[in-house]
Amino acid sequence: MISTFANPARFMAFSAWATPIFGALAAVLFVVGLPWAFQFSPADYQQGETVRIMYVHVPAAWMSLIAYATMGGASFVSLVWRHALADVAARAAAPIGATFAAICLITGSIWGAPTWGTWWEWDGRLTSMLVLFLIYLGYIALWTAVDDEEKAGRFAAILCLVGLINLPIIKFSVDWWSTLHQRSIFQGSSMSVDPSMVGPLMTMFGAYAALFAALLLVSMRAAINRRRVEAQRLRSAQ
Repeated sequence: MISTFANPARFMAFSAWATPIFGALAAVLFVVGLPWAFQFSPADYQQGETVRIMYVHVPAAWMSLIAYATMGGASFVSLVWRHALADVAARAAAPIGATFAAICLITGSIWGAPTWGTWWEWDGRLTSMLVLFLIYLGYIALWTAVDDEEKAGRFAAILCLVGLINLPIIKFSVDWWSTLHQRSIFQGSSMSVDPSMVGPLMTMFGAYAALFAALLLVSMRAAINRRRVEAQRLRSAQ
């Protein structure tokens, strides 16, 4: 399947119909998830109404990790098989993942003020998430700083693969170190939140995931079209 869509022409044909489907799916899930999360789901018995930030914060945190893992996979393919479409995918995912990481950090700080009594704490979870956001920015800056796209892709792929070590640190930081941050929602096969909150939380996660897929495909299509225009311009100039 990967080799099939590694062909730019096949990818453009696939993404032409898949992009609006993911976009429509994201819109439907947001229409369902937002009122479910902010109006119809119960308040927490300890945190009260502030727990509703969870429905924005947690999916953003998950998607920031998933986006980076996607970049890691694409970067590996780029380095091993030197496939240009893998570079396009990794580069396209970076600003989307950085945005998810920023949303996670901002909403986490807003949630932390009334819950912990502080906007920020230099503990393992918050610090490792900030490191992830900085890696995103470094990755984007590296692509911008190097004029040769082939070299930029190679350097950025190496940086991305090195940064993968931060993902398990983020995931297990709440288990490895003492922290103000809540334990992971997933505890083995069960979840640590009330069952009444699982539905809106997973609906919002689905909305974020569909939005990520739609934005990724849109960004990749724009990058491929830009490369085609540049290639055509070079051929015309000869």
